[in-house]
Amino acid sequence: MITITNLSKSFQSGGRSIHALKNVSAEINAGEFFVLLGASGSGKTTLIRCVAGLEHANVGEISLGGRTVYSGSKQIAVPPEERDIGMVFQSYALWPHLTVFENVALPLQKGRKRLPAPAVKARVAAALEAVELQGLEARPVPMLSGGQQQRVALARALAVEPDALLMDEPLSNLDARLREKVRGQIRDISKRFGITVLYVTHDQTEAMALADRLAVLAGGEVQQIGRPHELYRQPRTPEVAEFFGDMNWLTGRLSRAGIVDTAIGPVCVDSRAFSDGSTVRLGIRPENIVICADRSDAANFFRGKVRTVTYFGERQSVMVDIGTTSIVLRTSGTTELATSDLWVHFPETTILLFADAG
Repeated sequence: MITITNLSKSFQSGGRSIHALKNVSAEINAGEFFVLLGASGSGKTTLIRCVAGLEHANVGEISLGGRTVYSGSKQIAVPPEERDIGMVFQSYALWPHLTVFENVALPLQKGRKRLPAPAVKARVAAALEAVELQGLEARPVPMLSGGQQQRVALARALAVEPDALLMDEPLSNLDARLREKVRGQIRDISKRFGITVLYVTHDQTEAMALADRLAVLAGGEVQQIGRPHELYRQPRTPEVAEFFGDMNWLTGRLSRAGIVDTAIGPVCVDSRAFSDGSTVRLGIRPENIVICADRSDAANFFRGKVRTVTYFGERQSVMVDIGTTSIVLRTSGTTELATSDLWVHFPETTILLFADAG
């Protein structure tokens, strides 16, 4: 288990203080695959480096497996090598002049818990088998592909049998198809060995594919923590909503219960959390907008004109003008749009509603 309590971290730059983390708290359960998701500068890498002991927060506490490894108030700062963690970096951090075996064996031979040669050999063999690199022990690291090098870095982290595995953007240097394959291997290995994983990424697809739970960070603060489907369907803020795909946004005033007056006309919403007269922001995902041949008696039908169609094989992205407002929707790649004029429908249950912050 990893427990992070009221963690704050600031840096000094140009005579001013930059707050990288602001009162961050999170609890990662034993054996859980927990993802930190956020844009560049959101604080996610600073947070994982604080957990690893590579950075020290200003205030707050961190515990690993019930043991406090950092406390600002108690002046505890356990060194990284004594935290019983494995770390996989974005750059792999492999020694190019060493073989695969030598890279994986290094922390077992030179680390705090040095092992005898037979034990090192057994640990390395088990770690390489776990990442499907057995038989490549003698190969120099520069002769490996990018995906193989990433798995060597993972094997090295697994070989020390860590209580927790920390991974900072480990797949960002791989091409799209290889990234998908390796992330599946990482999740499979973590579940097979019951390892607690704290994983950093800016890629929402990667986060949703890997996470048991995830935390969305923005501006050094945790916006929301939950399971992928919870954050996708019930985001608390527009920022969280946008992390999980494209959004169409409309603003308007709640004129009466359940009706928002917008630039494209009145839209029916679930407005129970808002009072009449509130200025609100509506969000609807492109994949939730429905193309219809005719209008029905249901609410939220709008007449539109197709501006562009972008084909992606299994799906297509369609830009539709409704009056002076443009929206984007997605349909199956097999759907043929026979006319430039069509009806679109916004199902009420799929519309997200937020207070408009201006």
